[in-house]
Amino acid sequence: MDVVEQVAAAAVDVTNFVTASEASYQAFKTATLLKTLSVNALIMGEVGVGKKSLASFILPDASVVDASNFDELLVTLESCSEIIISNIDTSPNIERLIQTIKNNSIRVVATSRQSFSNEFIDDLFSVKFDIPPLSERMEDVEELVQTFAKEASELFGGSQNLELDNFQPNLTLNSKSLKRQVMINYLLQDIKDNELMEIIENYLYNKMGSNSDYRNFLYLYEVPLIKAGLSRFKSQLQLSDKLGLNRNTLRKKISDNKQYLEE
Repeated sequence: MDVVEQVAAAAVDVTNFVTASEASYQAFKTATLLKTLSVNALIMGEVGVGKKSLASFILPDASVVDASNFDELLVTLESCSEIIISNIDTSPNIERLIQTIKNNSIRVVATSRQSFSNEFIDDLFSVKFDIPPLSERMEDVEELVQTFAKEASELFGGSQNLELDNFQPNLTLNSKSLKRQVMINYLLQDIKDNELMEIIENYLYNKMGSNSDYRNFLYLYEVPLIKAGLSRFKSQLQLSDKLGLNRNTLRKKISDNKQYLEE
């Protein structure tokens, strides 16, 4: 194991960035190397892949400013020696931003939601690297689920065990959507009837007001009932029997709720 690998392995515990997959481990090795160098770096990737965690690992004492807050960013650049600029691709004036950084000799680690290149960016950043989405790092997903389940148990109390039967990770926003999903699943696995009804009551409170609310909101009951039933009993015939419904009635309810059942 070379020096960079040794430092990376020792440093995993001090950052929230998960390195179970080869792709994320290589990204962390790059970040570990950058921590020892005085160069500017651009970290690219989708929302929730861990860009800001790596940037904060490289520059742990630096302020973090979003590039869209242009005036605040320019003020900060006048009084710092290093900075983390998030979402630099959203800056309303890249040329002025880069020039200010150069004039003040500031070390920058920036993040971008997408890979992009222009003469100003290419001139400023010596190192640019991508972090793949979680859909390409399933080893990281497994570890993140366990991490978020532990956080949920500490936050809400109870066991760290999370029921993972039929659990399909929501990776639409990478770790952000996955964490939300784990937290909700953790709460729901032990939820009581009165707690569930209270949630629905709070949801409906500000949405009601028309003359057809009963029909409009019936799907909140029917859709989860049908979904759970089809998942458990595997057929409409068995489900209609368990629900005490005529098969034609069940088919009509499935058809009426088609937009929700196909999600």
